[in-house]
Amino acid sequence: MPKKRASRGRSKGGKGSSGVVHCSSCGALVPRDKAKKVTGRITLVEPTLAKELRAAGAYIPMSTDVKFYCVSCAVHRGVVKVRSESDRRTAGKLR
Repeated sequence: MPKKRASRGRSKGGKGSSGVVHCSSCGALVPRDKAKKVTGRITLVEPTLAKELRAAGAYIPMSTDVKFYCVSCAVHRGVVKVRSESDRRTAGKLR
């Protein structure tokens, strides 16, 4: 039977079983190496206020927001794109 993807849809290689995470959108349990990880930086201060505070010399911390998505939610949200058969085997920047 032919393989659809060179990585079989996962990034574990020959490591055995990996842990599971919950999808941030639908809550499904997804293997950690199969889930699509999205990191974003968020701040608790409004941008206009932050600009004034930075001008005054204040340090404004940013926190990192990490979300995991299952494949179907990642496709729905545009995190990953549907690719043609020939493009599926090549790794690279998908966004």
